[in-house]
Formats: sequence, structure tokens, C-alpha cells
Amino acid sequence: MSETLTITPGEARHQDWKRLRAGAKLALADAVWPQVQRSADAIAGILAGGNTVYGVNTGFGKLATTRIAETDLADLQRRIVLSHCAGTGAALPETVTRLVLAMKAASLARGYSGVQPRTIRLLVDMLNRGVLPVIPAQGSVGASGDLAPLAHMAAVLIGAGEARYQGALMPGGDALKQAGLEPLTLGAKEGLALLNGTQVSTALALEGLYGAERSFKAAMLAGALCVEAVRGSHVPFDARIHALRGQSGQIAVARGFAALLKGSAIVLSHADCGKVQDPYSLRCQPQVMGAVLDLLRQAAQTLAIEANGVTDNPLIFAGDHEALSGGNFHAEPVAFAADQLALALCETGAMAERRIAMLIDPALSDLPAFLTPSPGLNSGFMIAQVTAAALVSENKQRAMPASVDSIPTSANQEDHVSMATHGARRLLAMAGNTAGVIAIELLAAAQGLDLQEPSLRSSAPLERVRGAIRAAVPMLRDDRMMAPDMAAIKALVQSGALLRLDGVDTALPWVCAP
Repeated sequence: MSETLTITPGEARHQDWKRLRAGAKLALADAVWPQVQRSADAIAGILAGGNTVYGVNTGFGKLATTRIAETDLADLQRRIVLSHCAGTGAALPETVTRLVLAMKAASLARGYSGVQPRTIRLLVDMLNRGVLPVIPAQGSVGASGDLAPLAHMAAVLIGAGEARYQGALMPGGDALKQAGLEPLTLGAKEGLALLNGTQVSTALALEGLYGAERSFKAAMLAGALCVEAVRGSHVPFDARIHALRGQSGQIAVARGFAALLKGSAIVLSHADCGKVQDPYSLRCQPQVMGAVLDLLRQAAQTLAIEANGVTDNPLIFAGDHEALSGGNFHAEPVAFAADQLALALCETGAMAERRIAMLIDPALSDLPAFLTPSPGLNSGFMIAQVTAAALVSENKQRAMPASVDSIPTSANQEDHVSMATHGARRLLAMAGNTAGVIAIELLAAAQGLDLQEPSLRSSAPLERVRGAIRAAVPMLRDDRMMAPDMAAIKALVQSGALLRLDGVDTALPWVCAP
């Protein structure tokens, strides 16, 4: 049975969003409901006073100057939802959809959006009972909120659209009925409040962040195993070197490598080998991965703030009896964070591929060519390295900043947009590519260790990692299909299973603030 996680809107942490995306049920703190009701009452007061407020009793976007009759206000909200269901492309993954529902409910529950408590409760009930709207991934430019994707979410609340329920695809109204829920008739502003917001771009960016976090940590494990496989020096991880530069990520990464390598017998075996310096892909891991860590941490901080924010429009300040129209729906912070994550993923994979290339080259590694005991008869890791290179190159092509691209929409009312949504969406593919590269490196590093003197052992945590790899994939003695091996280790990377081994994750630096 799934756990139930109670959150106070505005105070959720990355650990909370991770649990919710993975299947935890959501409960909102009881303290939120009085403020939600005051905000909804403020909308009623605005209507009773005959005031004109954007999105409450006007048209939308370029049509904001068109006043809507009070008798048409409920119909107005239904129409905005249906008209904005213009998304296209593949549906968002279920983990992302769960984040969208959770963040939208939490944002509205801050009590500045003017929606009824029942609307928020239906979002929570849909999440908890597994009614997941089918949300096309394409169609948002990341300004005025993720309008089209969020419209597909909102459509299910009113009994329209499509949803998945208990593994089956069905009309939204049928999914609600089967889950024991009733569709809503939206009140004034509620349709707009559901559609405005950055929840889709933020959910995608969070999914990319969490994938990048797992790949980053797995890359440190792979990099440390590579040091051992080629009998590399531990000196580049000496804390004194990194303290002189002062970069916090670099210091943390060097400390992590030192902890992973501590107690290795392999380093003692080549104390007098005469090797002066290792290639940059080994020696400069603290410098490169430390810079990656700094980017990941900055993006994590930005997204933690955004996930807790109120990003629809107009915002209702019930205590001041005001409705303020602004632009919190513009997703520029998410776009910048997504671009940072893209760079971090790209560099993580690029550094790993260089270590794979080093391992298969006997001139650099002092190991058999292509890591096979019988080179020539066997090709070993030759084409696995080619696959890693292909994945790295694809990530390079995806890494161009999305935030620098803007295209006017809505008859130039929205004349500058963030492109955050597709900037964040590409991260899922990039994280998958990077995990694939790290999987190949882990296999290659384990193979390199197997080709060494078998009596020599690395540190305790690295031997546990090596054991987990070998439990899933045996040593490559003669050529076989590599794809199943790569898929098995990629699954270990993406699931975070290697990080749960005793003494592993505690040796690694944090990415999302604990």
C-alpha cells in the first residue's frame, strides 16, 4: 500500500516530489483550507461589486478587453479549457504527470488563485486514485503558463479529455466515474487558474534533474572504478589541491572520490610504477564533475523554489481585496535551469566516454586491446565504445540553450516566451543517453579490473559496486551480444540501485539539498 505524504504548500522539498512521482499519495496540510476559501470568496466579492478583472469576467490573451456577461462565466471557463486542448505528440510519462497534478494542487492550495477547495481536492483525489490525464508533451512555449498541456490535464476534471486508469486508456469522464469521482463545473477564474502555471515545464525539469542526479553519482562510481582499472593515481583527489582553488563543487567531488578509493589495495600495488600523470579524464574528474555538481545544485535550488511557487494569473490577495495581473507564469527560471541541466548531462557523458576510450586503448590503459582476453578473434568493447560516442554526440546536439529562442504568440500579446517546456522535455532523452554511457563505462571498468591480478581488491564500496555489476552481467570472455548487458547495467543506473549499496551514497556529494 502506498504511503501518504502530507505537505504544506510552499514548503515541499525535493525528497517530497521524488516520493510523489514514485507513487506516494498526497495530503495537504489542514491549515491551507481557510486561505483557499478566503481567496475563492474574494472572487465572489469581485463579481458582486461589478469590477472587471482579467480572466474572471473577461476574455483571454488578446481578448482581455472583452467583457463577459455574468450568465456566461461558467461557460467561459469550460470553453477556455476545451479551446486550449491543442497539444500534440507523445503523452508525458506517468511519473511526470503525477508531479504535474501534485504541483498544481499545491500551488492552488497556497490560496492566491481564487479556486474552490473542491477543485483542489479533485486534483488530489485523481492523483491518489490513479486517474492520470493524458497530457501531450508538445504545445507549450513556456509563457502564459503551460497552457495546452495543462488544458489537457484540466479537461479530465470537467469530464472531458483522456486519462489512464488502472492501466487502461479511456475518456476522462469514464476514468473519474470508475474511480468514484465526479467531474466539476468550473466557477469564475477556475479554468484560467488551472491552465496558467509552470507545472508541466517544472515537472519535466524535475524529472530531468533526478535523472541527472542518478547519472552524476553513477559516473563518479564509474570514474573511480576506472582509476582502479588502469592503476591510476589517487593524488589528484588530495583535498589540499582543491582547497587552493576554492570551488565548492570541486572540493565536494574530490572528497567523494577520496572516500570511494580509501582502503584500496590496488593503489599500493603500483606505488613505484613510474607513471607521472594520468589523462585528464581521470586526473581532472574533480574539476569537471565539480563544475557539473555546481550546475546541478543551482538548478535544483531554482526548481525547488519554482515547484513551491504560485504561477498563475491574476493573483488574488484576499486580505487586500485586490486581483493583481502579472507574469509569474513566464517560465524563464525553469528554462535557465533546464539549460544548465542539459550542459551538466552533456559533460557528464562526454567525460565518461573519454574514459571508455582510454580503457579500450592498450597504449593508454596497459590492458588488452578492447578489453578482451583474445583481441583479434574477439572485438570486445570496440562497438560498445562507438555506441557511447553516438549517445554523447546526440546529447551535444540537444544541448543548445533553449532559453535563447523566443517566438511571439497570441497576436503578439505574448511577445517574449521562455521555451522552458521543450527545453525541459529534452532532458528526459538526454538523461537516458547519459545513463547509457555510464552503463557502458561501468561494464568496461569492471572488465578492466577483472583483467588485472585477481587477488588485488579495490576499496570496500567499489568492490560492492563491482559485485553488483557482476551479479547482473558476467565478465566478457568471448564475444556475445552486448546490448542486453548494457541494458541491464543502465537499469541499475536509472533505478539508483548502485547508490543503495552499503557505504556508496554516503561517500558521494549531495545534489538536491538534503
